Amino acid sequence: MTDQPTPAPRTQAQRTAATQAKVLDATIESLVELGYAKTTTQEVNRRAGVSRGALLHHFPTRESLVVAAVGHLVDRRMTEILSRPRTGDEDIAVIFEAFGGPLFDAALELWVAARTDSGLRDAIIPLEQKVSDALLTGSAELFGSRYTPEQIALSVELARGLAVSRILRTPAADRALVDQLLTAWKDMVTTDE
Repeated sequence: MTDQPTPAPRTQAQRTAATQAKVLDATIESLVELGYAKTTTQEVNRRAGVSRGALLHHFPTRESLVVAAVGHLVDRRMTEILSRPRTGDEDIAVIFEAFGGPLFDAALELWVAARTDSGLRDAIIPLEQKVSDALLTGSAELFGSRYTPEQIALSVELARGLAVSRILRTPAADRALVDQLLTAWKDMVTTDE
């Protein structure tokens, strides 16, 4: 039997990052499964398995918690999209991909709640700017100058609208509609070089 070296103890920064990641992941899970109204700090505490003091130390309000969680997911999703192997054929469909899955579901919960909650709305505004900046930066990296900033902005709005209306369609009907509209949109934004 060989002696295994004892792993170095985690630093305070590593412990803090691990706690924050657990809390943020638990918050996203709760937003997606239960919605904003039922995503309380107590529910997140239960899911994350951290002390109430630890949660409140990092996120003193529910608004700061949910906004940080969605921001965390935005960062993770952009990293996933931008770290894929590149073929050089990436097109505007990548933007439509960004408006699916837990990121969009969690963000939608916040948008709807922010309509009547001015504190949440004020907290979301910087997050929405971060999302817009990430989409523009990521698009520039993926597409170069293939699309204008206006085409990117319109693509984002079209993708967001389709994603919101998705909740009223079956998955098969949604896929068919998105495919049809995406094909039409690509034809409109593609320029002859």
